[in-house]
Amino acid sequence: MKKNTIIYTFLASFCLSMFSCTKDFNEVNTDPLGKPTVESSQLLAPTLVNLMSTNMLRNRNLNNELMQVTVDISDAEGKIFRYDIRRNVADNTWNNWYINLTNIADIYKISGQPNKLNKSYQGISLIVQSWIFSLLTDTYGDVPYSEAISGREGNYEPAFDKQKDIYSGMFQKLEEANNLLKDGTSIVATSDPVFNGDVAKWRRLGNSLYLRLLLRVSGKTEVSASAIAKIKEMVDTNPANYPIMQNNQHTAKLLWTGSNISSALYTSPFMASVRGNDFYVPALGEFFINNLLVWNDPRILPSYGTNGINRFRIAPGTSGFAGVPSGYPSGTKPEKESYFYSATSSQSQNGVLTLQTDPYTGIIMNCAEVDFILAEAAAKGWISGSAQTYYNKGIADAINYWIPNIMAGGATDPAVLAYVDAADIEWNDALPLNSANASTMSKMLLIHQQKYYALFLVDFQQWFEYRRTSYPFLIKGPGLSNGGVMPARLFYPTITQSANPDNYKKAIANQGPDLINTQVWWQKP
Repeated sequence: MKKNTIIYTFLASFCLSMFSCTKDFNEVNTDPLGKPTVESSQLLAPTLVNLMSTNMLRNRNLNNELMQVTVDISDAEGKIFRYDIRRNVADNTWNNWYINLTNIADIYKISGQPNKLNKSYQGISLIVQSWIFSLLTDTYGDVPYSEAISGREGNYEPAFDKQKDIYSGMFQKLEEANNLLKDGTSIVATSDPVFNGDVAKWRRLGNSLYLRLLLRVSGKTEVSASAIAKIKEMVDTNPANYPIMQNNQHTAKLLWTGSNISSALYTSPFMASVRGNDFYVPALGEFFINNLLVWNDPRILPSYGTNGINRFRIAPGTSGFAGVPSGYPSGTKPEKESYFYSATSSQSQNGVLTLQTDPYTGIIMNCAEVDFILAEAAAKGWISGSAQTYYNKGIADAINYWIPNIMAGGATDPAVLAYVDAADIEWNDALPLNSANASTMSKMLLIHQQKYYALFLVDFQQWFEYRRTSYPFLIKGPGLSNGGVMPARLFYPTITQSANPDNYKKAIANQGPDLINTQVWWQKP
Protein backbone atom coordinates (compact mmCIF):
# COMPACT_ATOMS: atom_id res chain seq x y z
CA MET A 1 0.00 0.00 0.00
CA LYS A 2 2.77 2.38 0.89
CA LYS A 3 4.50 1.63 -2.39
CA ASN A 4 1.28 2.24 -4.37
CA THR A 5 0.67 5.52 -2.52
CA ILE A 6 4.10 6.76 -3.52
CA ILE A 7 3.46 5.82 -7.16
CA TYR A 8 0.02 7.51 -7.21
CA THR A 9 1.49 10.64 -5.62
CA PHE A 10 4.26 10.75 -8.21
CA LEU A 11 1.79 10.33 -11.09
CA ALA A 12 -0.46 13.06 -9.73
CA SER A 13 2.50 15.41 -9.35
CA PHE A 14 3.69 14.55 -12.85
CA CYS A 15 0.25 15.27 -14.31
CA LEU A 16 0.06 18.59 -12.47
CA SER A 17 3.53 19.52 -13.67
CA MET A 18 2.62 18.63 -17.23
CA PHE A 19 -0.46 20.80 -16.96
CA SER A 20 1.53 23.69 -15.55
CA CYS A 21 4.13 23.29 -18.34
CA THR A 22 1.53 23.49 -21.09
CA LYS A 23 -0.59 26.16 -19.44
CA ASP A 24 0.17 29.56 -21.00
CA PHE A 25 2.96 27.94 -23.02
CA ASN A 26 2.83 30.47 -25.87
CA GLU A 27 2.81 33.45 -23.53
CA VAL A 28 5.72 32.17 -21.47
CA ASN A 29 7.85 31.35 -24.53
CA THR A 30 7.22 34.59 -26.44
CA ASP A 31 10.00 37.15 -26.42
CA PRO A 32 8.42 40.17 -24.72
CA LEU A 33 10.91 42.53 -26.42
CA GLY A 34 10.93 41.11 -29.94
CA LYS A 35 8.41 41.59 -32.73
CA PRO A 36 6.98 38.96 -35.08
CA THR A 37 7.05 41.45 -37.97
CA VAL A 38 9.46 44.11 -39.21
CA GLU A 39 8.88 47.58 -40.61
CA SER A 40 10.42 49.09 -43.75
CA SER A 41 12.04 51.73 -41.58
CA GLN A 42 13.90 49.01 -39.67
CA LEU A 43 15.29 47.29 -42.77
CA LEU A 44 16.60 50.17 -44.86
CA ALA A 45 19.56 51.49 -42.86
CA PRO A 46 21.28 48.21 -41.89
CA THR A 47 20.87 46.87 -45.41
CA LEU A 48 22.39 49.98 -46.98
CA VAL A 49 25.30 49.80 -44.51
CA ASN A 50 25.94 46.16 -45.45
CA LEU A 51 25.78 46.92 -49.16
CA MET A 52 28.06 49.93 -48.91
CA SER A 53 30.56 47.99 -46.81
CA THR A 54 30.76 45.30 -49.48
CA ASN A 55 31.15 47.87 -52.25
CA MET A 56 33.87 49.87 -50.54
CA LEU A 57 35.99 46.87 -49.60
CA ARG A 58 35.74 45.38 -53.09
CA ASN A 59 36.39 48.76 -54.66
CA ARG A 60 39.60 48.89 -52.66
CA ASN A 61 40.72 45.33 -53.39
CA LEU A 62 39.47 44.82 -56.95
CA ASN A 63 38.50 47.98 -58.82
CA ASN A 64 41.43 50.07 -57.62
CA GLU A 65 43.92 47.36 -58.53
CA LEU A 66 42.44 46.77 -62.01
CA MET A 67 42.14 50.48 -62.75
CA GLN A 68 45.65 51.45 -61.58
CA VAL A 69 44.54 53.54 -58.62
CA THR A 70 46.71 51.35 -56.40
CA VAL A 71 49.31 48.61 -56.84
CA ASP A 72 49.66 45.87 -54.23
CA ILE A 73 53.39 45.39 -54.72
CA SER A 74 54.24 41.69 -54.82
CA ASP A 75 55.24 38.92 -57.20
CA ALA A 76 52.90 36.45 -55.50
CA GLU A 77 50.25 34.70 -57.54
CA GLY A 78 46.69 36.01 -57.68
CA LYS A 79 47.60 39.70 -57.79
CA ILE A 80 44.70 41.54 -59.31
CA PHE A 81 46.75 44.44 -60.63
CA ARG A 82 48.38 41.87 -62.94
CA TYR A 83 44.94 40.66 -64.14
CA ASP A 84 45.57 37.37 -62.33
CA ILE A 85 41.98 36.81 -61.18
CA ARG A 86 41.21 33.71 -59.12
CA ARG A 87 37.76 32.14 -59.01
CA ASN A 88 37.18 32.83 -55.32
CA VAL A 89 37.43 36.58 -55.96
CA ALA A 90 33.87 36.45 -57.31
CA ASP A 91 32.19 34.95 -54.25
CA ASN A 92 32.07 37.88 -51.83
CA THR A 93 30.15 40.38 -53.93
CA TRP A 94 27.71 37.80 -55.33
CA ASN A 95 26.82 36.44 -51.89
CA ASN A 96 26.51 39.78 -50.12
CA TRP A 97 24.58 41.50 -52.88
CA TYR A 98 22.00 38.72 -53.15
CA ILE A 99 21.61 38.35 -49.38
CA ASN A 100 20.87 42.04 -48.96
CA LEU A 101 18.57 42.12 -51.97
CA THR A 102 16.17 40.01 -49.92
CA ASN A 103 15.77 42.80 -47.35
CA ILE A 104 15.43 45.44 -50.04
CA ALA A 105 12.72 43.46 -51.82
CA ASP A 106 10.94 42.97 -48.48
CA ILE A 107 10.77 46.75 -48.06
CA TYR A 108 8.74 46.95 -51.27
CA LYS A 109 6.40 44.17 -50.13
CA ILE A 110 5.89 45.55 -46.60
CA SER A 111 5.26 49.08 -47.86
CA GLY A 112 2.67 47.79 -50.31
CA GLN A 113 0.45 46.31 -47.61
CA PRO A 114 -2.83 48.23 -47.16
CA ASN A 115 -2.20 49.02 -43.49
CA LYS A 116 1.45 50.01 -44.12
CA LEU A 117 1.24 51.61 -47.55
CA ASN A 118 4.13 53.98 -48.20
CA LYS A 119 4.94 54.83 -51.80
CA SER A 120 8.27 56.40 -50.90
CA TYR A 121 9.69 53.27 -49.28
CA GLN A 122 8.46 51.32 -52.31
CA GLY A 123 10.22 53.71 -54.67
CA ILE A 124 13.43 53.63 -52.64
CA SER A 125 13.31 49.83 -52.67
CA LEU A 126 13.06 49.77 -56.47
CA ILE A 127 15.99 52.19 -56.81
CA VAL A 128 18.23 50.15 -54.52
CA GLN A 129 17.18 46.92 -56.24
CA SER A 130 18.13 48.42 -59.62
CA TRP A 131 21.43 49.65 -58.23
CA ILE A 132 22.40 46.22 -56.90
CA PHE A 133 21.12 44.24 -59.88
CA SER A 134 23.10 46.57 -62.15
CA LEU A 135 26.25 45.80 -60.15
CA LEU A 136 25.54 42.08 -60.38
CA THR A 137 24.89 41.96 -64.12
CA ASP A 138 27.73 44.34 -65.01
CA THR A 139 30.13 42.25 -62.93
CA TYR A 140 29.04 38.77 -64.04
CA GLY A 141 26.79 39.17 -67.09
CA ASP A 142 23.68 36.98 -67.10
CA VAL A 143 22.50 36.46 -63.50
CA PRO A 144 19.32 35.42 -61.65
CA TYR A 145 16.90 38.35 -61.82
CA SER A 146 13.23 37.50 -62.38
CA GLU A 147 13.51 34.41 -60.13
CA ALA A 148 16.13 35.81 -57.77
CA ILE A 149 15.62 35.86 -53.98
CA SER A 150 12.68 33.46 -54.28
CA GLY A 151 14.00 30.76 -51.96
CA ARG A 152 11.18 31.31 -49.48
CA GLU A 153 8.81 30.31 -52.25
CA GLY A 154 10.73 27.08 -52.73
CA ASN A 155 12.77 28.10 -55.78
CA TYR A 156 16.30 27.14 -54.82
CA GLU A 157 17.60 27.00 -58.40
CA PRO A 158 16.66 30.31 -60.04
CA ALA A 159 17.04 30.79 -63.77
CA PHE A 160 19.67 33.19 -65.11
CA ASP A 161 18.16 36.09 -67.06
CA LYS A 162 19.86 37.51 -70.12
CA GLN A 163 21.52 40.85 -69.47
CA LYS A 164 19.39 42.57 -72.09
CA ASP A 165 16.25 41.48 -70.22
CA ILE A 166 17.72 42.51 -66.88
CA TYR A 167 18.35 46.02 -68.19
CA SER A 168 14.79 46.20 -69.50
CA GLY A 169 13.53 45.14 -66.06
CA MET A 170 15.67 47.74 -64.29
CA PHE A 171 14.36 50.47 -66.57
CA GLN A 172 10.82 49.47 -65.65
CA LYS A 173 11.69 49.55 -61.93
CA LEU A 174 13.22 53.02 -62.23
CA GLU A 175 10.20 54.35 -64.13
CA GLU A 176 7.93 53.01 -61.41
CA ALA A 177 10.16 54.45 -58.69
CA ASN A 178 10.03 57.89 -60.28
CA ASN A 179 6.23 57.78 -60.28
CA LEU A 180 5.99 56.44 -56.73
CA LEU A 181 8.25 59.18 -55.36
CA LYS A 182 6.29 61.99 -56.99
CA ASP A 183 3.90 62.14 -54.06
CA GLY A 184 6.73 62.80 -51.63
CA THR A 185 5.26 60.54 -48.95
CA SER A 186 7.33 61.07 -45.81
CA ILE A 187 9.60 58.37 -44.38
CA VAL A 188 11.32 58.03 -41.01
CA ALA A 189 14.36 60.30 -41.25
CA THR A 190 16.48 58.14 -38.96
CA SER A 191 15.82 55.12 -41.17
CA ASP A 192 17.66 56.79 -44.06
CA PRO A 193 21.45 57.14 -43.64
CA VAL A 194 21.81 58.53 -47.17
CA PHE A 195 19.39 61.48 -47.44
CA ASN A 196 17.98 61.66 -43.90
CA GLY A 197 14.44 61.20 -45.15
CA ASP A 198 14.62 63.63 -48.11
CA VAL A 199 12.45 61.74 -50.60
CA ALA A 200 13.03 64.29 -53.39
CA LYS A 201 16.74 63.47 -53.35
CA TRP A 202 15.99 59.76 -53.62
CA ARG A 203 13.97 60.56 -56.74
CA ARG A 204 16.95 62.43 -58.19
CA LEU A 205 19.18 59.45 -57.43
CA GLY A 206 16.81 57.05 -59.18
CA ASN A 207 16.71 59.14 -62.34
CA SER A 208 20.47 59.73 -62.28
CA LEU A 209 20.99 55.99 -62.01
CA TYR A 210 18.57 55.63 -64.93
CA LEU A 211 20.83 57.90 -67.03
CA ARG A 212 23.90 55.86 -66.06
CA LEU A 213 22.30 52.62 -67.20
CA LEU A 214 20.84 54.10 -70.39
CA LEU A 215 24.27 55.39 -71.36
CA ARG A 216 25.82 52.00 -70.62
CA VAL A 217 23.66 50.24 -73.23
CA SER A 218 23.57 53.12 -75.71
CA GLY A 219 26.23 51.46 -77.85
CA LYS A 220 24.17 48.33 -78.49
CA THR A 221 22.57 48.59 -81.91
CA GLU A 222 19.35 46.82 -80.92
CA VAL A 223 18.56 49.26 -78.09
CA SER A 224 20.63 52.31 -79.01
CA ALA A 225 17.80 54.34 -80.54
CA SER A 226 15.43 53.81 -77.62
CA ALA A 227 18.15 54.49 -75.02
CA ILE A 228 19.20 57.75 -76.69
CA ALA A 229 15.56 58.82 -77.09
CA LYS A 230 14.95 58.21 -73.37
CA ILE A 231 18.02 60.22 -72.41
CA LYS A 232 16.75 63.11 -74.54
CA GLU A 233 13.29 62.85 -72.98
CA MET A 234 14.72 62.96 -69.47
CA VAL A 235 17.10 65.86 -70.12
CA ASP A 236 15.48 67.94 -72.87
CA THR A 237 11.85 67.08 -73.54
CA ASN A 238 10.44 66.42 -70.08
CA PRO A 239 13.05 67.25 -67.44
CA ALA A 240 10.42 68.32 -64.91
CA ASN A 241 9.20 64.73 -64.74
CA TYR A 242 12.72 63.36 -64.33
CA PRO A 243 14.64 65.46 -61.78
CA ILE A 244 18.32 64.49 -61.58
CA MET A 245 21.33 65.43 -59.47
CA GLN A 246 22.39 69.04 -60.00
CA ASN A 247 24.89 69.73 -57.21
CA ASN A 248 26.87 67.97 -54.50
CA GLN A 249 23.96 68.35 -52.08
CA HIS A 250 22.23 65.75 -54.25
CA THR A 251 25.16 63.30 -54.20
CA ALA A 252 24.09 59.99 -52.72
CA LYS A 253 26.49 59.03 -49.96
CA LEU A 254 26.16 57.01 -46.80
CA LEU A 255 27.69 59.32 -44.23
CA TRP A 256 29.87 57.37 -41.80
CA THR A 257 29.32 58.76 -38.32
CA GLY A 258 31.85 56.73 -36.31
CA SER A 259 35.60 56.99 -35.97
CA ASN A 260 36.00 53.48 -34.62
CA ILE A 261 34.07 50.22 -34.45
CA SER A 262 32.19 50.83 -31.21
CA SER A 263 31.67 54.59 -31.10
CA ALA A 264 28.76 55.19 -33.45
CA LEU A 265 25.92 53.78 -35.47
CA TYR A 266 27.57 53.79 -38.90
CA THR A 267 31.25 52.90 -39.00
CA SER A 268 33.18 52.88 -42.26
CA PRO A 269 34.42 49.45 -43.38
CA PHE A 270 37.78 51.14 -43.93
CA MET A 271 37.88 51.43 -40.15
CA ALA A 272 35.95 48.33 -39.11
CA SER A 273 37.53 45.82 -41.50
CA VAL A 274 40.93 47.21 -42.50
CA ARG A 275 43.72 47.70 -39.99
CA GLY A 276 45.50 51.02 -40.10
CA ASN A 277 48.82 49.39 -40.90
CA ASP A 278 47.22 47.49 -43.80
CA PHE A 279 45.36 50.45 -45.21
CA TYR A 280 48.45 52.14 -46.62
CA VAL A 281 50.15 48.94 -47.83
CA PRO A 282 49.18 49.37 -51.52
CA ALA A 283 51.20 51.96 -53.38
CA LEU A 284 49.44 54.51 -55.51
CA GLY A 285 49.50 53.70 -59.20
CA GLU A 286 51.65 55.75 -61.52
CA PHE A 287 48.72 56.52 -63.83
CA PHE A 288 46.49 57.68 -60.99
CA ILE A 289 48.91 60.09 -59.39
CA ASN A 290 50.86 61.29 -62.44
CA ASN A 291 47.85 62.96 -64.02
CA LEU A 292 47.11 64.77 -60.77
CA LEU A 293 50.71 65.95 -60.62
CA VAL A 294 50.75 67.16 -64.23
CA TRP A 295 47.48 69.01 -63.69
CA ASN A 296 48.73 70.53 -60.43
CA ASP A 297 45.50 69.21 -59.01
CA PRO A 298 44.37 70.70 -55.68
CA ARG A 299 43.22 67.30 -54.46
CA ILE A 300 46.83 66.34 -53.71
CA LEU A 301 48.40 69.70 -52.94
CA PRO A 302 49.59 69.91 -49.29
CA SER A 303 48.38 73.53 -49.02
CA TYR A 304 44.81 72.26 -49.08
CA GLY A 305 45.51 69.53 -46.53
CA THR A 306 45.43 71.60 -43.36
CA ASN A 307 42.64 71.32 -40.81
CA GLY A 308 41.08 68.41 -42.61
CA ILE A 309 39.98 70.52 -45.62
CA ASN A 310 41.40 68.12 -48.17
CA ARG A 311 39.76 64.70 -47.77
CA PHE A 312 41.84 63.24 -50.62
CA ARG A 313 44.85 62.50 -48.41
CA ILE A 314 47.96 61.20 -50.16
CA ALA A 315 51.34 60.70 -48.53
CA PRO A 316 54.48 61.78 -50.42
CA GLY A 317 57.55 59.60 -50.31
CA THR A 318 61.16 60.57 -49.77
CA SER A 319 61.38 62.05 -53.27
CA GLY A 320 57.90 63.54 -53.33
CA PHE A 321 54.76 62.24 -54.99
CA ALA A 322 55.41 59.27 -57.27
CA GLY A 323 53.44 56.22 -58.33
CA VAL A 324 54.29 52.62 -59.08
CA PRO A 325 53.73 51.46 -62.68
CA SER A 326 50.93 48.89 -62.73
CA GLY A 327 51.98 45.64 -64.39
CA TYR A 328 55.66 46.21 -63.71
CA PRO A 329 57.94 43.28 -64.69
CA SER A 330 58.00 40.30 -62.37
CA GLY A 331 61.20 39.94 -60.40
CA THR A 332 61.52 43.64 -59.77
CA LYS A 333 60.21 45.48 -56.76
CA PRO A 334 59.64 49.20 -57.24
CA GLU A 335 59.81 51.45 -54.22
CA LYS A 336 56.53 52.66 -52.78
CA GLU A 337 56.61 56.45 -52.79
CA SER A 338 52.98 57.48 -52.41
CA TYR A 339 49.98 55.94 -50.66
CA PHE A 340 46.77 56.90 -48.89
CA TYR A 341 47.20 57.95 -45.29
CA SER A 342 45.77 55.55 -42.72
CA ALA A 343 44.17 56.05 -39.32
CA THR A 344 47.49 55.27 -37.66
CA SER A 345 49.43 57.95 -39.50
CA SER A 346 50.78 61.03 -37.78
CA GLN A 347 48.32 63.12 -39.79
CA SER A 348 45.36 61.30 -38.28
CA GLN A 349 46.85 61.52 -34.83
CA ASN A 350 47.26 65.25 -35.33
CA GLY A 351 43.57 65.58 -36.13
CA VAL A 352 43.86 65.81 -39.93
CA LEU A 353 41.30 63.75 -41.80
CA THR A 354 42.64 60.72 -43.67
CA LEU A 355 40.91 58.69 -46.33
CA GLN A 356 40.45 55.81 -43.89
CA THR A 357 38.64 58.01 -41.36
CA ASP A 358 36.75 60.14 -43.88
CA PRO A 359 32.94 60.05 -43.45
CA TYR A 360 32.48 60.98 -47.15
CA THR A 361 33.82 57.75 -48.65
CA GLY A 362 30.50 55.84 -48.80
CA ILE A 363 29.51 57.04 -52.28
CA ILE A 364 26.55 55.46 -54.08
CA MET A 365 26.50 57.95 -56.97
CA ASN A 366 27.75 61.52 -57.22
CA CYS A 367 26.74 64.64 -59.09
CA ALA A 368 30.01 64.82 -61.02
CA GLU A 369 29.23 61.50 -62.70
CA VAL A 370 25.90 62.90 -63.88
CA ASP A 371 27.70 65.97 -65.28
CA PHE A 372 29.99 63.78 -67.34
CA ILE A 373 27.08 61.63 -68.54
CA LEU A 374 25.47 64.81 -69.84
CA ALA A 375 28.77 66.01 -71.32
CA GLU A 376 29.08 62.78 -73.31
CA ALA A 377 25.47 62.92 -74.46
CA ALA A 378 25.86 66.56 -75.55
CA ALA A 379 29.17 65.89 -77.32
CA LYS A 380 27.48 63.10 -79.29
CA GLY A 381 24.58 65.38 -80.21
CA TRP A 382 21.94 63.44 -78.29
CA ILE A 383 20.85 66.35 -76.10
CA SER A 384 20.95 70.12 -76.32
CA GLY A 385 23.19 72.17 -74.11
CA SER A 386 26.91 72.79 -74.05
CA ALA A 387 29.20 69.80 -73.63
CA GLN A 388 31.85 72.23 -72.42
CA THR A 389 29.58 73.54 -69.65
CA TYR A 390 28.75 70.02 -68.48
CA TYR A 391 32.44 69.07 -68.66
CA ASN A 392 33.64 72.05 -66.62
CA LYS A 393 30.86 71.55 -64.09
CA GLY A 394 31.88 67.90 -63.71
CA ILE A 395 35.43 68.92 -62.90
CA ALA A 396 34.24 71.50 -60.37
CA ASP A 397 31.78 69.14 -58.68
CA ALA A 398 34.37 66.34 -58.48
CA ILE A 399 36.97 68.56 -56.84
CA ASN A 400 34.46 70.36 -54.61
CA TYR A 401 33.31 67.04 -53.19
CA TRP A 402 36.73 66.55 -51.57
CA ILE A 403 37.63 70.23 -51.08
CA PRO A 404 34.33 72.04 -50.45
CA ASN A 405 33.74 75.32 -52.30
CA ILE A 406 37.17 75.61 -53.87
CA MET A 407 35.33 76.01 -57.19
CA ALA A 408 32.00 77.13 -55.76
CA GLY A 409 30.88 78.82 -58.97
CA GLY A 410 30.79 75.55 -60.88
CA ALA A 411 31.31 75.53 -64.64
CA THR A 412 31.97 79.26 -64.93
CA ASP A 413 34.01 79.72 -61.76
CA PRO A 414 37.32 81.47 -62.57
CA ALA A 415 39.07 78.81 -60.51
CA VAL A 416 37.87 75.96 -62.74
CA LEU A 417 38.67 77.92 -65.90
CA ALA A 418 42.16 78.64 -64.61
CA TYR A 419 42.59 75.00 -63.59
CA VAL A 420 41.70 73.50 -66.99
CA ASP A 421 43.81 76.10 -68.79
CA ALA A 422 46.90 75.54 -66.65
CA ALA A 423 46.48 71.75 -66.85
CA ASP A 424 46.00 71.93 -70.63
CA ILE A 425 42.75 69.98 -70.42
CA GLU A 426 40.38 72.73 -71.53
CA TRP A 427 37.44 71.79 -73.75
CA ASN A 428 37.85 72.25 -77.50
CA ASP A 429 34.89 71.77 -79.84
CA ALA A 430 37.31 71.29 -82.73
CA LEU A 431 38.65 68.04 -81.25
CA PRO A 432 37.54 64.73 -82.78
CA LEU A 433 34.97 62.74 -80.83
CA ASN A 434 37.29 59.76 -80.26
CA SER A 435 41.00 59.05 -80.36
CA ALA A 436 43.02 55.93 -81.06
CA ASN A 437 45.66 56.49 -78.38
CA ALA A 438 46.60 58.74 -75.48
CA SER A 439 48.78 60.98 -77.66
CA THR A 440 45.75 62.13 -79.67
CA MET A 441 43.36 64.22 -77.60
CA SER A 442 39.64 63.85 -78.21
CA LYS A 443 36.39 64.87 -76.57
CA MET A 444 35.79 61.41 -75.14
CA LEU A 445 39.32 61.21 -73.78
CA LEU A 446 38.89 64.57 -72.04
CA ILE A 447 35.56 63.52 -70.53
CA HIS A 448 36.64 60.08 -69.38
CA GLN A 449 39.97 61.15 -67.93
CA GLN A 450 38.03 63.42 -65.60
CA LYS A 451 35.21 60.93 -65.07
CA TYR A 452 37.80 58.39 -63.92
CA TYR A 453 38.66 60.67 -60.97
CA ALA A 454 35.01 61.54 -60.34
CA LEU A 455 34.32 57.81 -59.95
CA PHE A 456 37.03 57.41 -57.30
CA LEU A 457 35.71 55.03 -54.59
CA VAL A 458 32.41 54.43 -56.42
CA ASP A 459 32.19 50.59 -56.31
CA PHE A 460 33.22 49.15 -59.75
CA GLN A 461 32.18 52.09 -61.94
CA GLN A 462 35.70 52.94 -63.16
CA TRP A 463 36.08 49.36 -64.36
CA PHE A 464 32.62 49.26 -65.96
CA GLU A 465 33.17 52.53 -67.81
CA TYR A 466 36.58 51.44 -69.04
CA ARG A 467 35.04 48.26 -70.42
CA ARG A 468 32.34 50.31 -72.15
CA THR A 469 34.56 53.03 -73.63
CA SER A 470 38.23 51.89 -73.45
CA TYR A 471 38.93 55.25 -71.77
CA PRO A 472 41.06 56.45 -70.15
CA PHE A 473 44.11 54.95 -71.84
CA LEU A 474 45.83 52.85 -69.18
CA ILE A 475 49.49 51.99 -69.61
CA LYS A 476 49.89 48.21 -70.00
CA GLY A 477 53.01 46.99 -68.22
CA PRO A 478 55.02 43.94 -69.36
CA GLY A 479 54.23 42.01 -66.18
CA LEU A 480 50.49 41.67 -66.85
CA SER A 481 48.83 38.25 -67.02
CA ASN A 482 45.81 37.36 -69.18
CA GLY A 483 47.62 38.48 -72.30
CA GLY A 484 47.47 42.05 -71.04
CA VAL A 485 43.71 42.12 -71.65
CA MET A 486 41.54 43.87 -69.08
CA PRO A 487 39.12 41.31 -67.55
CA ALA A 488 35.59 41.73 -68.89
CA ARG A 489 33.79 40.07 -65.99
CA LEU A 490 34.29 37.91 -62.91
CA PHE A 491 33.79 34.15 -62.73
CA TYR A 492 30.50 32.85 -61.43
CA PRO A 493 30.92 31.69 -57.81
CA THR A 494 31.87 28.04 -57.40
CA ILE A 495 28.87 27.34 -55.17
CA THR A 496 26.54 28.41 -57.99
CA GLN A 497 28.02 25.77 -60.24
CA SER A 498 27.28 23.05 -57.69
CA ALA A 499 23.99 24.35 -56.23
CA ASN A 500 22.38 25.48 -59.49
CA PRO A 501 24.13 23.37 -62.16
CA ASP A 502 21.44 23.23 -64.84
CA ASN A 503 20.85 26.98 -64.95
CA TYR A 504 24.58 27.63 -64.70
CA LYS A 505 25.13 25.51 -67.83
CA LYS A 506 22.31 27.34 -69.64
CA ALA A 507 23.88 30.68 -68.71
CA ILE A 508 27.29 29.88 -70.14
CA ALA A 509 25.67 28.31 -73.22
CA ASN A 510 23.96 31.66 -73.83
CA GLN A 511 26.66 34.08 -72.73
CA GLY A 512 29.85 32.18 -73.44
CA PRO A 513 32.46 30.35 -71.35
CA ASP A 514 32.71 31.18 -67.66
CA LEU A 515 35.99 33.04 -68.17
CA ILE A 516 37.14 36.55 -67.32
CA ASN A 517 37.54 37.46 -71.01
CA THR A 518 33.97 36.56 -72.00
CA GLN A 519 32.31 39.89 -72.70
CA VAL A 520 28.90 40.71 -71.28
CA TRP A 521 26.04 41.66 -73.62
CA TRP A 522 26.50 45.44 -73.61
CA GLN A 523 30.24 45.08 -74.15
CA LYS A 524 29.98 42.82 -77.19
CA PRO A 525 30.23 44.51 -80.61
